[in-house]
Amino acid sequence: MSGDTLRALKTVIAVFTLSASMTPAIALAQHETAADLLDGERAYRGSCANCHGPDGDAIAGIDLGRGQFRRQLSDEDLVRIIRTGIPNTPMPATSMTVEQAQKIVAYLRSTAATKRAGGVTGDAARGVAIFQGKGGCANCHSVAGSGSGVGPDLTRIGAVRGALELQRSLLQPAADVQAPNRFYRVVLKDGTAVTGRLLTHDTFTVQMLDTKQRLRSYVKSDVREHGFIDTPMPSYQTTLTAQEIADVVSYLVSLKGRG
Repeated sequence: MSGDTLRALKTVIAVFTLSASMTPAIALAQHETAADLLDGERAYRGSCANCHGPDGDAIAGIDLGRGQFRRQLSDEDLVRIIRTGIPNTPMPATSMTVEQAQKIVAYLRSTAATKRAGGVTGDAARGVAIFQGKGGCANCHSVAGSGSGVGPDLTRIGAVRGALELQRSLLQPAADVQAPNRFYRVVLKDGTAVTGRLLTHDTFTVQMLDTKQRLRSYVKSDVREHGFIDTPMPSYQTTLTAQEIADVVSYLVSLKGRG
């Protein structure tokens, strides 16, 4: 290797070394995957939503879902706050890793960007009419005792799920099915198939609510086959307009279990 080549190589190494030393200790990934955002959403729902609300707007002056804070905060600031809390405030420290906190921040940033780009404002009153009429939602779901019990009760859905989560459930219902909402299929020894929403199951038995809202209980060793099936929830991607989707979401967000 010539002297000039060796000096050039040393220069390149020095530049990379200097660049690495200037990189912040906590740097968020530039291109989060869909799985990362979903992990962040789940972590937010499990650790943050109790205080901040499913849409991040339950505390005055803060709207996490729209990227609004009481002061300007970088991603690194948010990661640090999630992990160490804020002294002398209700915001506690957590045992989250940097990676876990980063995924929550990525989810919040993605949510804020989506809301800014959405541009369609829903109307809850119109949403009720679509829910009960064109959408056919009441054929499977109930609200405050009215409707069907085949699918999950939605009386408090606005208190536990955010607007974007609800919108995704309408457009991509199979993307993130919650454990209590999974559907199950049992085939009896005579070939009869029974499907329904799973209530409980263990090593030996399974209990489910069938499509006629009847409680069914089976001993697994007494049936030919059994297992989870895809959600019967249809996608409204092509059957409802963007405005109608926004209206239904607005109605669902309003359902907090009061009244």
